Amino acid sequence: MKPIPSEIKILYDAALIKKGVALPAHFHYRKWLRYYLDFCLKYHHEPVNKESLAPFIQKLKDKNQTEKQRKQAFDAISIFYQIERKKTVQGKTQTLKNKNESISRKKTKLKSTNADWSPVYNGLVSEIKLRHYSPKTLEAYRGWVRQLQGFTRSKAPQLLSSKDVKEFLTYLAVKRKVSASSQNQAFNALLFFYRHVLKNEFGDIKDIPRAKRKPYIPTVLSREEVDAIITRLRNPYNLVVKLLYGCGLRLSECLRLRVQDINFDTGILTVHDGKGKKDRTVPLPETIIPELKAQLESVISLHQKDLETGYAGTFLVGLLEKKYKNAARELVWQWFFPGKTLTFVPDTKEYRRYHLHHTHVQKAIKGAVKRAKIPKRASAHTFRHSFASHLLLANYDIRTVQELLGHSDIRTTMIYTHTIQSRTIKEAKSPLDFS
Repeated sequence: MKPIPSEIKILYDAALIKKGVALPAHFHYRKWLRYYLDFCLKYHHEPVNKESLAPFIQKLKDKNQTEKQRKQAFDAISIFYQIERKKTVQGKTQTLKNKNESISRKKTKLKSTNADWSPVYNGLVSEIKLRHYSPKTLEAYRGWVRQLQGFTRSKAPQLLSSKDVKEFLTYLAVKRKVSASSQNQAFNALLFFYRHVLKNEFGDIKDIPRAKRKPYIPTVLSREEVDAIITRLRNPYNLVVKLLYGCGLRLSECLRLRVQDINFDTGILTVHDGKGKKDRTVPLPETIIPELKAQLESVISLHQKDLETGYAGTFLVGLLEKKYKNAARELVWQWFFPGKTLTFVPDTKEYRRYHLHHTHVQKAIKGAVKRAKIPKRASAHTFRHSFASHLLLANYDIRTVQELLGHSDIRTTMIYTHTIQSRTIKEAKSPLDFS
């Protein structure tokens, strides 16, 4: 059964409220309208023709619907006719100017309606997946859209304007006092929502307040502190941290490593689909090669056991599984840091192997930092900061560090120059006087 067209549903919900229909009955009224539209489509009746109502009610009677139910269905369809009649009269009698005024009045009436936002959430998911954005981006953007929905009291999405966004962002800054980074994330999320989901524009962006983000100086650990944390971690968390620090990886990049991403012959680790969907290569730390090989052996052993149990394979992204049907069960596609247990997939009724969950790693790191009594706020990302800072401290070229980190903009990498003491001689002196 097809859903009610969104344009009709908005007007219909508004009409139900105007006529004083009890809120619990709204669901049933919409249900009867859906049944009626489906009936007209199936038996070739014209939905806006009142003569279609009698055979519909007769059909309900044939289906053993009670007299009370038939009466409710009759009322529900009658409201639909009133909406259609009003639209027809306006279309025939009003001039273009009057039509615009009527639309404006309708918008005013609809502002406080409890509109259905599920279609726009579905649209948001589709647009995010179409651009291959990360699940975290989807989660963040959906969160901000949900907050906008609550702020506007579920105003019909088609009626949202730049004024709504401006008021919402002002509310975040003034009332909620959220950080500058959160304000900017909200702005970017809603800009995406307007442009790609609502197919609308903000209008004049200059009028929308945007907080200036203060320069951020990341937390950096000393080499001794890094070692102290690693020694207090169990396998495989200690090896994860060694890769975070030794290769400058993001936690998500490390946990998404596949067996084929580590090349022991060349000493190269390949990061696929990093931030911005970019690939890059980094050298493997020679000191942990034996540990990496031991981890590979444990993955091979686990994979063999999984095959014997008849599992469906690992999780693959995009269309890889359709393109390579057996890839999910091949060793090269297995996670380098597999999860401890198989994951049941309800849709397919099968078991698959996922990688270590990031929350488990973060929890282990937090505990190790606490046990090491390090007076710093350290997380998994702190090891990436430390990687960059220690390379600069060792006089590595900043362009090299940028490439290893996978930064698109050198200005992002320049942040790490503030985490180390400058070794540049600042006294003005002629090179002729150098001894």
